[in-house]
Amino acid sequence: GNVYSLAIDNGQKLWVGASDVYWYKPTDGQRAIVNYTLLADREGDFDHVVKVNYLSDVLTKPVDDLTEENEEEFGNDGALIEDMWIGGNYLNVQFRFYLPSHYRHRVSLVKNTTVEDPEDGYIHLEYRYNNQDDVTNVWTRSFVSFYLGDYAPGKAADEYKGIIVKINPTINGEKKLKYEFKKSEGNDRTITKLEEFNTTE
Repeated sequence: GNVYSLAIDNGQKLWVGASDVYWYKPTDGQRAIVNYTLLADREGDFDHVVKVNYLSDVLTKPVDDLTEENEEEFGNDGALIEDMWIGGNYLNVQFRFYLPSHYRHRVSLVKNTTVEDPEDGYIHLEYRYNNQDDVTNVWTRSFVSFYLGDYAPGKAADEYKGIIVKINPTINGEKKLKYEFKKSEGNDRTITKLEEFNTTE
């Protein structure tokens, strides 16, 4: 039915005691952007009781392998990225794009198998955007979450120092974002974005 709970990226579990989004049909494991109000603390399996004020499902995708055969499908058009962060074993991206008139655009996070990664101790990934050569002058904002799988901090931190994501913004040329694997005081793996820098390739 419409009864559901929320598991947020910091590990807490929230019981939904009330909601303004009464028409929402929950799906187990669905990732979402949620605005909520804390109603009460709770003991047992849940940390808090909340009221959901707003909820929107987020497009969720895996990391794909980019090859010479499929590179054109992923494209490399300039992207309007507003924020990019790692949480809950996902790389999360807030972006803007100009709406298409006919063809659906594609956003992807890929492991580029056509190039050799530098031996620097980092996982190298690329954010790719394909606008299908179909854009209007009307823009909107959206989100996408890429499940990192074996590249997630909890699995990869013993072998790698972090993740470097190559992006192609619409201005200032290609850039790389570096996310460092660190250990918190509780010995849990955490992510910190250290720096943004221009590529030299």
